[in-house]
Amino acid sequence: MRRVIFNQKGGVGKSSIAANLAALSAAKGFRTLLIDLDVQGNSSHYLGHDASDSKDRTIADLLNQTVGWFSVSTPVKDFPQPTAFDNLYLIPSSPKLDKIEAELERRYKIYKLRDALDELEKQFDRIYIDTPPNFNFYSKAALIAAHKLLIPFDCDSFSQQALMTLLNNVAELRDDHNPSLAVEGIIVNMFNAQANFPTKIIEDLRDLDLPILEPYLPLSVKMKESHYHQKPLPHLLPNHKLTKAFEQLYTQLEAETLVEGNAAAN
Repeated sequence: MRRVIFNQKGGVGKSSIAANLAALSAAKGFRTLLIDLDVQGNSSHYLGHDASDSKDRTIADLLNQTVGWFSVSTPVKDFPQPTAFDNLYLIPSSPKLDKIEAELERRYKIYKLRDALDELEKQFDRIYIDTPPNFNFYSKAALIAAHKLLIPFDCDSFSQQALMTLLNNVAELRDDHNPSLAVEGIIVNMFNAQANFPTKIIEDLRDLDLPILEPYLPLSVKMKESHYHQKPLPHLLPNHKLTKAFEQLYTQLEAETLVEGNAAAN
């Protein structure tokens, strides 16, 4: 199963959600891979990656490989690297992503990530993809490569406008490149239950028949502490309310995956 976490709006918690869902997947015994396609590298840092380590094989290196008569490419299986957490692997981001984007686009390498994941699925049970906060080459490549899309959402009117634009863009890309891509749901993040406005925004989305997942992830300073310590919440604060909300959300997603898997087998 390949999940992409994407929103064109920044600051909605993409990296936090991607890393914590991947950490839960690994903790449940699934061999799990997180791929960081955002040049900012937040999810890579969150999982303990040192961006100054030039020896690491990054997602930029994977995408920029050219196989020709006189070149030798590194096998895709050699790119995932272990993290400090059992069953959890990472292909980290790199500042080089900015430098090579135009060339990758010019050479029409938009399907290269999908081809790589076809290989990596032989090694991993679950693959999560963190994306940049814009509809660029890398986010499009991730949407083409994924089976399911999770959309982080914070409750403000600007985010609502961005969400509708995102859904239109995804619909067009799905029609052209990945008809099997499913919008698995919208994850409400940094939810303040004490305020009326977030609830109103969510009601407006439900009126549009959009798939709002529950529970909502509550606003908590503990997320920033988790980033600081480079430990996803299941490892840092297993009994915190935000961790429990992540666990409930993860359990719901996995239950749906199991149902779909059984239906496909039959």
